[in-house]
Amino acid sequence: MTFTANPVPCNHNCCICIYIAMRRSPLPSLPCMCANFRRTSRALTQLYENALRPLGLRATQLTILQALSRAGEVSQGQLGEMLAMDTTSLTRTLAIMSRQGWIAGRRGKDKRERRLRLSSTGERKLRCAMPVWERTQSQLRGQLGEQAWNSLLQVTHRVTEIVTTQGGSL
Repeated sequence: MTFTANPVPCNHNCCICIYIAMRRSPLPSLPCMCANFRRTSRALTQLYENALRPLGLRATQLTILQALSRAGEVSQGQLGEMLAMDTTSLTRTLAIMSRQGWIAGRRGKDKRERRLRLSSTGERKLRCAMPVWERTQSQLRGQLGEQAWNSLLQVTHRVTEIVTTQGGSL
């Protein structure tokens, strides 16, 4: 058996790696809706937190500032429902935000109820964060395209609505 020399030198290992890289996404396909949403959520959180870090603000804190800005005064329970956040995580985040002076709280009619609203310091913090948030949103929207952006917002809202209203009775 005779072999003829290849007139074009080729590093076969490199060629194989390039071919494999072109065929496969660096992210494996996951069959689970929850796993996909969690992975996406972690990636988005990192994106927003990197943008907000210079302001000393976390993505969850910005979300709470935005929710309180839109809702006005609400109970802690209502805020948790609006954000689909568990009580422990919400309480911990609210404690940090209260120490920063970003939210104001008062007791409701029922002594167990806590009513929350943005403080003037929280309103200033939100105003400072909005340009950073808007720039991040705009960059991501540009990468996705307007139609995909709007579709994703609708899908995530619908999934959250189904799960929070029907829960374990799907």
